[in-house]
Amino acid sequence: MATAKKKAARRARKGERIRQVAAIPFRLREDGHLEVLLVTSRTTRRFIVPKGWPMKGKSGRKAATIEAQEEAGVLGKALKQPAGTYSYWKRMTNGFIRVDVAVYLLEVTEEMADWREAANRQRAWLPAADAALLIDEPELSTLLRDLTIPATAPA
Repeated sequence: MATAKKKAARRARKGERIRQVAAIPFRLREDGHLEVLLVTSRTTRRFIVPKGWPMKGKSGRKAATIEAQEEAGVLGKALKQPAGTYSYWKRMTNGFIRVDVAVYLLEVTEEMADWREAANRQRAWLPAADAALLIDEPELSTLLRDLTIPATAPA
């Protein structure tokens, strides 16, 4: 979403905090072990979680759900409250901006064979501890490493 990115860059130059939303898609295997879904970024091809800019008229939870569908090709139900937050430096055309990301857990109910960004991304289901090792952002890596699914997660 180019206009949101440009607006964020303008706000960052004014000293405002920039926010994004992300999803950690997850599933429980038949043996009860937790797996999370990572996708590759379009440019650097490193593993990330689906994330994006807030969407006008949509809650953070809903926007994170949409990002997971667009970037990872999964449908599901996100928990109401963020599982945590992390910050990272986003590369922009004129430098870097600091972005704060609210992360929502998304219980996957369907994995699509074809999705909007399928040609640009790869996805991988991994144990959360393994996923944490592949993530570059230290705070997100810690969130994944320590991840627990609340008992109130959608069933």
